[in-house]
Amino acid sequence: MWLDHPRNPKAPLAGIKMLELARVLAGPWAGQILADLGADVIKVESPEGDGTRQWGPPWVERTDKTGKVHREAAYYHACNRGKRSIIADFRDDADLERVRELAVSADVLIENFKTGSLDKFGLDYASLKASNPALVYCSITGFGQTGPRAHEAGYDFVIQGMSGFMSVTGEPEGDPVKMGVSISDLSTGVYAANGIQAALIQRARTGAGQLVDMSLLDCSVALLANQATYFLTTGENPPRMGNAHAQVAPYGVFPVRGGHVILAPANDRLFRKLAELLGLPELAEDVRFVTNGDRTANAAALDTEIANATRTWSKAELLAECKAKGVPAGPINRLDEVFADPQVIARQLRVDLGGMPGVRSPFTFSDAELALDRPSPMQGEDD
Repeated sequence: MWLDHPRNPKAPLAGIKMLELARVLAGPWAGQILADLGADVIKVESPEGDGTRQWGPPWVERTDKTGKVHREAAYYHACNRGKRSIIADFRDDADLERVRELAVSADVLIENFKTGSLDKFGLDYASLKASNPALVYCSITGFGQTGPRAHEAGYDFVIQGMSGFMSVTGEPEGDPVKMGVSISDLSTGVYAANGIQAALIQRARTGAGQLVDMSLLDCSVALLANQATYFLTTGENPPRMGNAHAQVAPYGVFPVRGGHVILAPANDRLFRKLAELLGLPELAEDVRFVTNGDRTANAAALDTEIANATRTWSKAELLAECKAKGVPAGPINRLDEVFADPQVIARQLRVDLGGMPGVRSPFTFSDAELALDRPSPMQGEDD
């Protein structure tokens, strides 16, 4: 069942065999990263299929080799590129044995069932370790394998609220706001891919596999970064700042003719450059704005001064002048503008495989390649 030859011999994970017992986003996202890096990923789906196949619109239609048309949600294609798909009903003895046999010869297994759910099928880590002690087994759950909530299901939106993300996202006087992407799921997928590869490196030294226990809540709390240390060092909850920055000013979104731009002059030198190009050199000498500490303390007044100046510029003119003077600035792009951006095009972030567009994993190597050789599989196409 496993491929006889690597998908791309120059890919970093060429020859790694991975079994994916995962659906929706966090687990499949990790699987897609590893597939892009060259792993041979077999995705095991129930007869009903990964639920994201039905998470449309928008929809994508494809015709298989028998002429049957498959209608699938574009969402599914965002996180399943490069894999193969088989169908298995764990309640069927023959199907279950087939999956166990694949697990015995796999290097990696990813699953995102509720804690303990796979025990009754003999697909838990303890059971599979007995027959494959070199297996790197990654469990992705809402709350991890331990703790009082270990057996509860986890959902991205709920975890965004629980983790503190939403307490620091949104306008100061507005409602808490979730991220525009499923950041808890996606960050867990990225962390899981890192954890799996670390375990593979350790296995190369010791010969032994291990359980990699990944939790949406753990990963989301870890992403709080400086917001967490703000609380841990002061005992105070960091405020919601909208587009502003708690420690740097000016730093935010400012109006221009017909839209907005981001300005981020994050030190005194860059602020002086910005003040000069806006025709406001006196701002750099104003006692309220001389140092970053002064500017942060008087951010509202400073933002008003800058906004009054920027709104007389067009977006293109201001961004061009900032670029020429070395002042950090940028547009707020819609996605049509993102994928038309010359830098995005030059970096070849968009990929088209089998007529299906997508975004490649953002790795660029000097002496390796990604394995971008096939679109997301149709359900059961590799049975």
